[in-house]
Amino acid sequence: MTKQKLHIKKGDNVLVLSGDSRGQKGKVLVVDTEKQTAIVEGVKMVSKHQKPNKENPQGGIIKKASPIHVSNLMVIDGNGKAARIGRKLDEKKNKLVRYSKKSGEVIK
Repeated sequence: MTKQKLHIKKGDNVLVLSGDSRGQKGKVLVVDTEKQTAIVEGVKMVSKHQKPNKENPQGGIIKKASPIHVSNLMVIDGNGKAARIGRKLDEKKNKLVRYSKKSGEVIK
């Protein structure tokens, strides 16, 4: 089975479309293509009980970002607005590039 291409990549700025974190913006830290989820910085924070370990000798309750399904995320283009993403062939580099369907500009 081949990996499915997603419209979201690590490092993208995204807007959350639905759920408790609706309307929040953040940067994508991790993308899981198998489960089609992404972890976004500062969004969908959950409290986790942590046992004492080397990094955290005290233990206690820590805040941690939880995964969000990619269908609930939309990429923010260069203008700062959420836009749908398309792919087109760049003639110069002969390579597929992502572009904003709203403004038409290429997303890095």
